[in-house]
Amino acid sequence: MEALAVRLSGLDPYVDGAIRIIAFYDTLMRRRVDLAALTRASAGLAECVAGIRLHGTGRVIRLAPDGRPASGPPSSASTTTPITLDEEEIGTVWLERPGSPNPLDDVLLDRLAIAAAGIVERHGPARTTMADPALVELVISSDSDEPARARALRLLGFAADVPVHVVAVRTRLPLDRLGGLVCPGRPVKAAPLADVGVILATVLDPARFPAGVRAGIGAAGSPDRSWRQARTALRFTTPREPVVRYPDLGALALLAEVPEDTARDNTDVAAIGRLAGGNPEDLETLDTYCATGSLRRAADLLHLHHSSIARRLEQISKTLDIDVTEATGLTRARIALTAWRLLGD
Repeated sequence: MEALAVRLSGLDPYVDGAIRIIAFYDTLMRRRVDLAALTRASAGLAECVAGIRLHGTGRVIRLAPDGRPASGPPSSASTTTPITLDEEEIGTVWLERPGSPNPLDDVLLDRLAIAAAGIVERHGPARTTMADPALVELVISSDSDEPARARALRLLGFAADVPVHVVAVRTRLPLDRLGGLVCPGRPVKAAPLADVGVILATVLDPARFPAGVRAGIGAAGSPDRSWRQARTALRFTTPREPVVRYPDLGALALLAEVPEDTARDNTDVAAIGRLAGGNPEDLETLDTYCATGSLRRAADLLHLHHSSIARRLEQISKTLDIDVTEATGLTRARIALTAWRLLGD
């Protein structure tokens, strides 16, 4: 290999420079330098300011060729390269070279990004959001024994004595981005599993879930129990309430235990199904009225006059054979609507 490198370098000065850069970073990695030393060496090699930024922690290292922190505000980066680890972008490296980029800057930054990813991986598994699905499944499976679960949590970067929330999500967003949004600056791991995404976090903020995401959040504690709760809570999500915490369900969670055949055979649930198959506006009106319990509030949300809502509710009551304007009828309608949604028909 060395003989080949020598022959190649003799044919092309660019190849010679690239080989020297690769050898330079191979030496740094063998010496197991930290990020600061890596940035310092890179700035010296490039003869301009070099920088590293990690997205997860927000840490920024920006050093001048003399090894000191770069003075003044950051200049525009002349060249940038993402740092990737386990197919997740975890940061960025760049050079601040006055004038035009050097022909070898791309090679230098590529090796710098690879070296930075190796250092991050070496110093902690919890630096990235995406996790091995097999490890996540081991954590949340009811078939796992406690020693195996504890070991999996440790490998994922969670402390053994800190309760973990499990979240079941349906989203088109990348799971690593979603995990960073709802749990900024804290240990968080995510992985796709079967038909849903799984997020593990010690602390999370339900208000930070973006629009278009459905999420069921289990209570902190045993991850396998929290996972079952999260899956149940996810079934209760709606466009009006896209994020549901299992503890907030209270007695409503019992509806998830009703066998599907029993729910379908129920007269009230069957009536909701017929209503859904008719005029979509009627189902939306009933949903809004059930959520608010107020004719005028439902009218405000639907941007209609309260008399129009009253006429719709009268027709809905006839269709369901339930007087939804009475307390008992409203309770029946709420339960039937929720049970119908749980069927997913």
